Amino acid sequence: MIDFSSKPLFLAPLAGFSDLPLRTLAKRFGCDCTVSEMISSNAFVYEHDKTLSMIEKSPLETPYIVQIAGSNKDIIAKAVDILNQFDGIDGIDLNCGCPVPKVIKQNAGSALLNDPKLLCTLIETIKNRSNKRYTSVKIRLGFNTKMAHEIARDLANAGADFICVHGRTRAGGYSAPVDYEAIARVKSATTIPVVANGNIDINNYQEVFKITGCDGLMIGRASIGSPWIFKEIKENQSINPDEKKQIIKEHFELMLKTYGDHAIGIFRKHLHEYSKGISGASEFRCMVNQIHSAEIMREQIDCFFDPCRAIS
Repeated sequence: MIDFSSKPLFLAPLAGFSDLPLRTLAKRFGCDCTVSEMISSNAFVYEHDKTLSMIEKSPLETPYIVQIAGSNKDIIAKAVDILNQFDGIDGIDLNCGCPVPKVIKQNAGSALLNDPKLLCTLIETIKNRSNKRYTSVKIRLGFNTKMAHEIARDLANAGADFICVHGRTRAGGYSAPVDYEAIARVKSATTIPVVANGNIDINNYQEVFKITGCDGLMIGRASIGSPWIFKEIKENQSINPDEKKQIIKEHFELMLKTYGDHAIGIFRKHLHEYSKGISGASEFRCMVNQIHSAEIMREQIDCFFDPCRAIS
């Protein structure tokens, strides 16, 4: 289902962004594989009803992978058991890259890179328990030092079908330069597919493929405000202003369908990104922050993103 010979493009799991509406748009514009937002395995087990909405998928989302986080083997196993009850999920991914302190304190996310033995045990648990096609893992280059290439083979032996590597250590956060050469070392150290991640956009994706030799790319922040990036990469053609306006309008309607009136507030952050580089963006952002009506939001989107306005 994931054809790594075709160098697939993945949408990264992005907390607060890669929800059902964004994943639907990304898929429509050529994303090959979507991944849910990171979901705590504890939340799956102890707050089951509240997390079910996070795994809801669009009919377009095939293949679709759910990402979980955690460090307790028994809780991970129970979370997998819950996911096994749902059709339409093609894989389970273990997050070993999140650098957020509250996740690290639970010995989850990138903290697992400090305990490769436990990390591999968790992958084995998912692989042996899951009825899904894929077991995967998303890692960083290391916690403080770059050591991902040292555990790549062990992750494959533990049952990972592919590995996604963010080209920074946990210490590097989201601001350190991305080390694509280090991702290449991970690729060289294992026989399973490796997907490169970290600051990949329309301007550097070809260079990332060249440097890393990877089997696919995972695009994160570059998709926010540009969910059409997957089409641009595949077709080497930019969208026009009228297309952009229609996509933004569709995104807002998808948000309303998913969140109801709460979508108005949630969509503001997307409009902040969509408006970047357009004259009057600062004033537009301040204005939409005050909007509480879906109809007024539609009117302002129509007005601000009008192609004739952009030309003038």
